[in-house]
This record gives sequence, C-alpha cells and structure tokens, in this order.
Amino acid sequence: MKVRAQIPTVKNATNFNLVADSKTAVGSTLDNLKAAIAGETGAHAKYTAFAKAAREQGYTQIARLFEATAAAELIHIGLEYALVAEMDPGYVKPTVAAPAAKACDLNLISGANGEIYETCDMYPAFIKKAQEEGNAKAVHVFTRAKLAESVHAERYLAAYNDLDAPDDDKFHLCPICGYIHKGEDFEKCPICFRPKDTFTAY
Repeated sequence: MKVRAQIPTVKNATNFNLVADSKTAVGSTLDNLKAAIAGETGAHAKYTAFAKAAREQGYTQIARLFEATAAAELIHIGLEYALVAEMDPGYVKPTVAAPAAKACDLNLISGANGEIYETCDMYPAFIKKAQEEGNAKAVHVFTRAKLAESVHAERYLAAYNDLDAPDDDKFHLCPICGYIHKGEDFEKCPICFRPKDTFTAY
C-alpha cells in the first residue's frame, strides 16, 4: 500500500463496496463484532498451523509470513473484543481448533481466500451496519481490520507466486492495525501512520 496524505477511512476511500453475492450474515453491530472475533480466532489458529507446516516443509520465509499474519489477527481480536466488553461485559472469547495444514501452496491460497472474503465481504457488511447504528468506534475498528486484511491477501498471493523463488526479506507488523510490510522500504504504516520503529519484524 502507498501512504496517503491522510489516514484512509470509509469517508475518504472508495474500496468499501460490498460484493454483490455477499455470504455474510449480518446482525447487530454487537453480533457482528462477536462474529468477527470468531472469524479472526479461526484465522489465527489456521495461520499458526500453516506456519508450523511451512517450516516443516522448508519454507522459512513463508512460515514467518504466516506467523506475522497470525499475530495480526490477534491485534484485530483485541480491538474487537475491547468494544464487545463495553457492550457485553460477560462475553467470553471463543476457542477454535486448528485445521489440518496441507502443502504450502494450498495453505497460501486458503489464507488468501479467507483474507479476500474478509476485506470485500465480511468487513464491508459489518461497517455498513455499524454506520447505520451510528457506532463510530466499530466503524473505525472494522475499517482498520478490513484494510489490513487486503494487504494480507496480497502478501499471500505474492508468496504463492514466488514459492519457488524465495528471498530473505523480513515482514514487519504494525502493532496498531495489523498491516504487514515486506522489506525495509517504508517509514510508516499506510493504514494508521504508525512509525516503522514501532513495528515487529518477522
């Protein structure tokens, strides 16, 4: 992602349209936050399993990518859980069993498909509902997650295309929104403008 002149939001960005064949069941914003937590929890478990498999299959760089993305999903869970806790203090985070990992190329496509669903279907639907309900905090949290997920999908597809031509570039994780940058050529997060020196390297 390129760094814009201003932090991207629903109001100043045009890639928040909901896909025509949406598969997302939309409830109240509280319901949607809980659904997002469940989805992100599943993604975290999946990417953790995929990271382990990538290492076992000899794909060290891709293992680091899966580890960075798993950590990014924990950031999203934390942001969403904080809002749920305000509305439903008794809510308990779900637990999810990790799926069986497959060959690394298939795991990358599975990851990309999940991230594409979140960025163009789930989060736009949840953002729209939060806007209708006037929940600005949820709009903000969903928006940051949506923008980060699109980059995760991009990272997975690039890794898939370069599976047999890996490099040693590190991945850098923004601790605020979960954006992942590959390489050293950046100064700040293009989503939340967090400076590079606060990122975690993988």
